[in-house]
Amino acid sequence: MLITDLRSDTVTKPTPAMLAFMFKAEVGDDVYGEDPTVKALEQKTAEMFEMEAGLFCPSGTMTNQIAIKAHTEPLTEIICDVSSHIYQYEGGGIMFNAGASVALVHGERGKLTPAQVEAHIRPLDNIHFPVTKLVSLENTANKGGGAYYTLAEIAAISAVCRKHRLALHLDGARVFNALTAANEQPQAYGHYFDSISICLSKGLGAPVGSVLLGSKDFIKKSNRIRKALGGGMRQAGYLAAAGLYALNHHIERLHEDHAKAKALEEVLLQADYVEQVLPVQTNIVVFKLNNRYTGAAFVEELARHSIKATSFGPQLVRFVTHLDITEELLVHTLQVLTSLNGERAF
Repeated sequence: MLITDLRSDTVTKPTPAMLAFMFKAEVGDDVYGEDPTVKALEQKTAEMFEMEAGLFCPSGTMTNQIAIKAHTEPLTEIICDVSSHIYQYEGGGIMFNAGASVALVHGERGKLTPAQVEAHIRPLDNIHFPVTKLVSLENTANKGGGAYYTLAEIAAISAVCRKHRLALHLDGARVFNALTAANEQPQAYGHYFDSISICLSKGLGAPVGSVLLGSKDFIKKSNRIRKALGGGMRQAGYLAAAGLYALNHHIERLHEDHAKAKALEEVLLQADYVEQVLPVQTNIVVFKLNNRYTGAAFVEELARHSIKATSFGPQLVRFVTHLDITEELLVHTLQVLTSLNGERAF
């Protein structure tokens, strides 16, 4: 029986064409700087976002943590949303790796405003406070149900950072989803951000990998940190090839994932077991159940129908659409969600 796996867009498997491209990759020892496919991926990604250089890493957590450590030091502080991935889901890495403090902002669906950023900047002449050093944005916002920043919003926050001489980092876990939804191009990002983490293993469908972007000096420093974190890979070109293929072939199709997420939203808005659905903007659907189900019980009920989902809290559930969700699987899911109307909770 086919399984509809809506837990995350990280569950995708390489397409046959991607696998074939990976097997043909020319490789070398990347720690020695000799893997041509890794170099090609780093150069292509940097050029897309008009940044000077890139650094291929195993995961988005590693690229984020490297960036944070490179931008900060102990006794300094990072401004980010309370729901952001770097704070919630990276294992306490900010303190462990960088020894930095965190100023948590309660943004709207995971998004900060320029006023909120400015309000959380510490006064430099007060020794009781850490020194504000870095602002981190997440695009799209995972716990915000896939909400995204537009370039205009990013530009306004960047202006605040420049005014106060703060670095600005982007956790671009699903940045291509954001760009697709906003109908924007990535080139301007290099003007606003000091570093960008680009994940290849979510909506783009690569099996593993992220690229950290920044200035040449920043990437040189980051490479040293990557080595210390155990992120130096050898013949990594086989993995980098998947990222190259994804960048060349899987960006334009992201609107299909967004359309499928909207279809799920439409059915959930009519469901008598749903209290609220966060407005769907990209490929993430987060909804709150009423007292008929708990999040865990609803996920168990879906599993009985060969659908996998994530419980996001006591009454919250998350769906994420991706390239492995076929029309057949989508139709099955919509039928199951509709059939649960009027049923007793488990």
